[in-house]
Amino acid sequence: MYEALTSVLNLDFLAGWGHTLLDGFINSMYIAFGGYALGMVIGLLGASGKLYGGVVTRDLLEVYTTVVRAVPELVLILILYYAGTEALNAVLIRIGIGQVDISGLVAGIVVIGVCLGAYLTEVIRGAIKAVPNGEIEAGRSYGMGPFQIFRRIIFPAMLPHALPGLGNYWLTTTKDTALLAVVGFTELTLATRQAAGGTKHYMTFYLTAGAIYLAVSIVSGLIIKIIEARFGRGMVRPA
Repeated sequence: MYEALTSVLNLDFLAGWGHTLLDGFINSMYIAFGGYALGMVIGLLGASGKLYGGVVTRDLLEVYTTVVRAVPELVLILILYYAGTEALNAVLIRIGIGQVDISGLVAGIVVIGVCLGAYLTEVIRGAIKAVPNGEIEAGRSYGMGPFQIFRRIIFPAMLPHALPGLGNYWLTTTKDTALLAVVGFTELTLATRQAAGGTKHYMTFYLTAGAIYLAVSIVSGLIIKIIEARFGRGMVRPA
């Protein structure tokens, strides 16, 4: 079907590169989902540490969020991708495990997740602080433990406040996967560059990649709106 469509549209130069673009897109989505999930875990732990941790924990998390948000993401990706893997292998060799070959997919997920975690830490921290203290005190008066208070009171109440920021950073994550092209990982942008270089049809392939990113953003935006409407019921909204 793909070959027939390119032939009908007089786009024969696309034949043979469709699977390359598809593989790159799939890799981009793997990194986006994996990195976002890791960033969410880091964000939850980071927000909890900033709000309820000790002085040392709060200071370390403040350094982490400040550095990650201050340094350009491209520089961070280069540092974490190369220096991070070398440092990990150095530690493994020192403890006697030996050097391991870290796949580009795993490294990409970790890099995106660590960068994203700093931003989600602040989003979740702000959403938790938006929960009235009276609701938390009411939970304590009923004898709830910290985990029960978080699960039954804090999490449902903070989620509507956090969803707009979480949704925006999901869209950012889908685009940030393109930065991994600089380290040679074959995601959609690098696959597009290879296809454009092989056929010399640069405008066509880059417009195709742009359309794919746009489609992902549109579909994601619709899903985010549905989720916000579902969990934002009952909230007072400005007229």
